[in-house]
This record gives sequence, structure tokens and C-alpha cells, in this order.
Amino acid sequence: MKILLALLLFSPFLRAAPNIVLFVTDDQSPIAGCYGSPLIETPHLDALAAEGTLFTQAYATTASCSASRSVILTGLHNHANGLYGHTHDYHKFESFLSSAAVSLPLQLKALGYRTAHIGKLHVAPQAVYHFDQYLPKKGGHNTPQWVESCRPLFEEDSDAPFFLAFWTQDPHRSGQVVSDVPEKLKPNRFGNPAPGESYPGTEEVIYDPAEVPVPAFLPDTIECRRELAQYYQSVTRTDKALGALVQALKDAGEYDKTLILFTADHGMAFPGAKTTVYEAGLHVPFVVRDPRVKKGGVQNAALLSHADITPSLLDAAGGLREDQKTPRQLLPVPKPGKGENPGRKVTSYHGRSWLGLVGTSEDEGWDEVMASHTFHEIQMYYPMRALRDRRYKLIWNLAAPLPYPFASDLWAASTWQAQYQKGPQAPYGQRTVDSYIQRPAFELYDLQEDPAESRNLAQDPAHRERLDSLKARLKAAQENTADPWVLKWRYE
Repeated sequence: MKILLALLLFSPFLRAAPNIVLFVTDDQSPIAGCYGSPLIETPHLDALAAEGTLFTQAYATTASCSASRSVILTGLHNHANGLYGHTHDYHKFESFLSSAAVSLPLQLKALGYRTAHIGKLHVAPQAVYHFDQYLPKKGGHNTPQWVESCRPLFEEDSDAPFFLAFWTQDPHRSGQVVSDVPEKLKPNRFGNPAPGESYPGTEEVIYDPAEVPVPAFLPDTIECRRELAQYYQSVTRTDKALGALVQALKDAGEYDKTLILFTADHGMAFPGAKTTVYEAGLHVPFVVRDPRVKKGGVQNAALLSHADITPSLLDAAGGLREDQKTPRQLLPVPKPGKGENPGRKVTSYHGRSWLGLVGTSEDEGWDEVMASHTFHEIQMYYPMRALRDRRYKLIWNLAAPLPYPFASDLWAASTWQAQYQKGPQAPYGQRTVDSYIQRPAFELYDLQEDPAESRNLAQDPAHRERLDSLKARLKAAQENTADPWVLKWRYE
């Protein structure tokens, strides 16, 4: 009788709960047809948005790969979960073991989900981010071919739902350049095959550099346009992977049982976006299709954060308490090794569930997001905290006297070097090279009047009251999310 009762209690978390696919791309801004792009071809994301809900104001909490992914999978800001920067090689950042109590893959496994990951994970330790299966990514940058490794998961004869994290490595910059261009500085290939070639079974879509729109934060130069054309090509190939995945779900009869969330770890890999807390670095695509919600083609302007993903998906699985901030059951924390710091005890999420917003345009009460960046590569210590509301954004550059540090691939980018080599007063978007590198302690922007964030209002007496208010709100957000850098308000 005890066993039967346990099965009855547990059954709502099996087939009554949806499968979950968390599709995360690498360095993708909301550049897609469904986001209003006049040129790029993203028919599969557009189709998903037509069946689901497109969130227009979704934000990463940090524009750095490992740190952002840790937030996606824990619902905790990376300044609290301990993964302050990259985890691979000598960078060596890891999350505290205490994060295991609320970890998304561990929580879903505890609810009876079969968990699987394919592609770029880029977080540690495994004790916090463990999946049952790590599927082989056959084909390298040919991401549509990865889907073949996912089919057995979809087709398995099981009463338990699955959770698949399908995480591409595109449209990230790659180690190759396009060499057959007349300019001295060569554009990065962003994972694309050599010009004139295609990956097996995947037709490439080629873009003309003369036709690609140049975002306001970037310089309108031939070097930038060539890189944008490569970037667009990589985004479109990634969209084909989404299409292949949707088709595989349909083939297995699982599509209408599966909640799909499409987003990116952060914005595009161009100076002025990635590794910054500017809009271009944090604003991400965010499309949700929940088969239990029949109304599709909806747009919602709620300000969402990546910290909201774990509680929301846990909510979909039936594992979130009614207060929307705490799992139904905190999981045991692995025993730390000798001398290891397990971190502060974690009992709740920094984010909250947006599940009830899916299928609606309701956005009341979703009016503010926080950003927190400390490292990218280990050499890049430049802590920034930001608070954004519906109209204004405050940025606090804690290391402002220092020159802004560059990620190695962004420093080498032809888009940047073409302007940097012209001197400190050369234009870079609506800034100068020098003003991009040397930043003040505080930046305040009116995003309605200045979406490119080029006119700093922090020293304007007319905005003193607003500046003080935003500072107080930022400090409170840091305190509420256990940010160690909140101490800097006392002496810097």
C-alpha cells in the first residue's frame, strides 16, 4: 500500500508533466524574422513563435558564456553560485556545491525526468550540473546533424518525461577566418564552412555584406559588414537545427507533449555586446511553446531574466512551491572535499516563474532586471553591476579607473581592429574607441531616447534624483542576491 500510494502521488510528475527542451544558442542577439529583422532567414524560430509566446524583453544576467549558463541552470546569479567566469582550462571557476540543492537538471531528475545534454555545457562541477546522458554531437558545427543523436531519447519506450538541453556552439566566433577578401583584416567565419562549401546535408544561406543592417552600437565599415554576414549565416544554420529538432519530436509523436524554450546564453560576439552589460550584450531571443497553452503568436513585453528559467521550468514540471521562488524539495548537497568551500546554504531562487505569462500579453509586475558581470576570461577582472527598468539603466563599473579588458577573440576581431588602429578618437558605433575602453564609474542611460546607450546622464544634475534612486535599488538587489561585491559601496 505504501508503494502504491507513493506511485499515485508521483504519477502527476510523469506523463502529466511535459517533456522539456531547453534550446540555448551561443552568442545570439534577438536577430530573427520574428523579432523584426528584415533580412535574416529564421523560419523555424519564426514558426515556433507563431505557435507560442515571444518575449520581447528577455535578458541574460551576464554576457559571458560559463557564468550565464550557470545562471540558466541554477536560477541564481553567478556572483552567488560562485561561477564568476569561464570554467575551462586555467580559468577554473566552478559553482559552489550548495547550488546542487536547486540545480535544474538535478531537480528534474528527482521529479522522475530522464535528463540529457548535447553540445556546449561549459559549467562545473558535474556534482551540480549532472545529466543522465551526454549525447554525442556528431558533425561539429553542422548542428542540424546533432539531432540524430537525440532521436533515441525521444523514441525511448518510457513513462517518464525527458529534459533535453540542446546547446549549440554557434553562432560563437570560431578559430577560422575568411581569407579571400581584399581587406588586410579578415572576417571571422563564426563556425561557417569555407566560402563556397556546405556541411554535409545542410544547405548554407549566404548573406551579402552590403545588405546586412548594422546595429547602432557597431561601426558601419566593410570589416564589420563582412563579419555580420558571416554571423547571419551561422544564425541561420542554427535555426535549421531547431527545425530538425522539432521534426524529430514530431516523428516520435512527442512534439505536442513537449515544452520548448529557445534562448541564447547572451548577445552577439562583437565588441560592444558580449562581455558588456550594454543592451546588445544582455538582450536575448526568448520564445516559449508550451503545448498545454493553445493560444499562439503572442508577444509579451515582461522584463525577464535568465535567473527566471530554472524556477519556470521546474514550475512546468510541478516541482515549484506556490511562492514561485522555492523548489518543493531542496536536494542534498554533495559532501565537500577536504578544505573545499561548499558555499552559503541555498534555499530559494533569485528568479521567479514566468509560466503563467505564456500565452498572454500580461506583463504587470515584471519591470526590472539586474545584471552582474565580474570575469570572462581570468585576465578580465572588470566587475560591473547594472539595473534596468522600463526606461532607464544604471551601470556601476567597479574597476572604472582601469581600461576595459577585452576577450581574446573580441580583441582580434576585424570589426574592432579596423577602428582601433585608426586611433583613440576613431568612431566605434556612437562612441569613440577611447570612450569604449575608458569608462566612468557610473553610466546612466535613457533607453527610450538613447537605445544605443551613447549619452551618459550620470553627471547631469537634472537626473541626480533618478541616479540616486537607481543606486539604492541596485544596492538592494545586490543585498537580496548575496552579492559579495555589495561591500564595495562602503569604500569605492
